[in-house]
Amino acid sequence: MSVSEKLTSETTRNAFEKKVLSAIPHLHPYVKHRIYIAESTGILPKNMFSSNGIIDESIILLYDKDFDVEAEPLAIKLELFKIVDNYMNLLFKNEAYHKETISTDAMLKKELSKLSEDYTVDGDFDFILNTELNDISYHQHDNESLQLYADKETSILSAFEVEDLSTKQSPKAFEKLYNWLPFNVSNIMDLYIFGKLDFESIAKIKKIEQKRVEAIFDKVKRTFRRHIA
Repeated sequence: MSVSEKLTSETTRNAFEKKVLSAIPHLHPYVKHRIYIAESTGILPKNMFSSNGIIDESIILLYDKDFDVEAEPLAIKLELFKIVDNYMNLLFKNEAYHKETISTDAMLKKELSKLSEDYTVDGDFDFILNTELNDISYHQHDNESLQLYADKETSILSAFEVEDLSTKQSPKAFEKLYNWLPFNVSNIMDLYIFGKLDFESIAKIKKIEQKRVEAIFDKVKRTFRRHIA
């Protein structure tokens, strides 16, 4: 039975809707940033998709699911993040295909053909990072500059515990970050930095072990810090 079918009383419906509404402010920064990165790397056409539209579609999907309407606000927030994440991943793959750009699947196959046996990936496109990320680059729109807003740069620097990056270094550092990170790995980073989710929550959303999420974050942080040294 779907959520919509379970919300038979006004009290239950109002209570559930309040929990859903409380999760929306947490979703917007993450969705906006993923759209921006997808547009900047050529996966999405510019100005075609909005965070409001994607979140609205995800809420509709939640109401169509068989989900516990008595769930705690945190569980509803994580379920919405999971739906949003799956929705955007499918959107990015479809748009990249229709626009005749490099799809994430094509990029994955290309990179796997060049990777050593120390680097593995599972069926959900989740990388297990056993080697450095230096050689991983999709080279999407190499001639285009990816520039982040100051508040986004601050959020990333804070997460990576970097305090002394100069104004001159900053744009180049972030351009490199999103150029050499596999798209699905930057997805995990953005769930932490912009979605404000902890490693346990991210592991649930991505359906991988928490220690893998922690290893991915630690590897990216150390590699980023070394690149700007």
